[in-house]
Amino acid sequence: MDLMQLLQSQLNGDVLSQISQQIGADENQTATAANGIFASLVGGLANNATSPSGLSALSAALDRDHDGSILDDLVGMVGVMAQGASPATNGLGILSHILGNKQEQVAQQVSQNSGLSMGQIMKLMPILAPIVMGLLGKLRNSNANQTSGQGGGLFDLASILMGSAQSAQGGGFGDLIGTVLGGVLGGAQSAPQEQQIPQAQAPQAGGLFGKLLGTIFKGR
Repeated sequence: MDLMQLLQSQLNGDVLSQISQQIGADENQTATAANGIFASLVGGLANNATSPSGLSALSAALDRDHDGSILDDLVGMVGVMAQGASPATNGLGILSHILGNKQEQVAQQVSQNSGLSMGQIMKLMPILAPIVMGLLGKLRNSNANQTSGQGGGLFDLASILMGSAQSAQGGGFGDLIGTVLGGVLGGAQSAPQEQQIPQAQAPQAGGLFGKLLGTIFKGR
């Protein structure tokens, strides 16, 4: 399952047009920027999902605020966000949890790749963040009764995020993925007291993600 493809499919003609009007941008440039932001958010979520505590926090957020219902009317969601955010559409809060202090760095890279200004990117990011969480919530709910065994649905979610971020890396978003994964590689040795996902359960991945997982699970 590739989250990038599913996320891109959410930006149909009407949704893309509405978002482009909201940020004052050309639709083609908006689509290009959206792809970069989606890749960054998927990478950031994969980053968070590499520890049991991060995965548990993500699961709790999905259960509490993100059931996927916002995907039923994304044009309406974009309009509502301009008036005030509910927990499910609190894009700024979602960005803070996923990207932390890397938001501006991600925005700069997306701006350079898309040709949109930093101001436009900073408007676009909180619009797209709820779409990512909404999609994850919808997928998790639809598969809630299909998971069993050790790790259950939480580990399936981690596998999907890791595989999708790896796919995004191979699809030309390597620099953006690397930006949001730096904390994982640096933090793997700085927080040895936290139990990581056991190596036997680790999703198979190559390239950057093979190195990432090798670092995290080394010696386990």
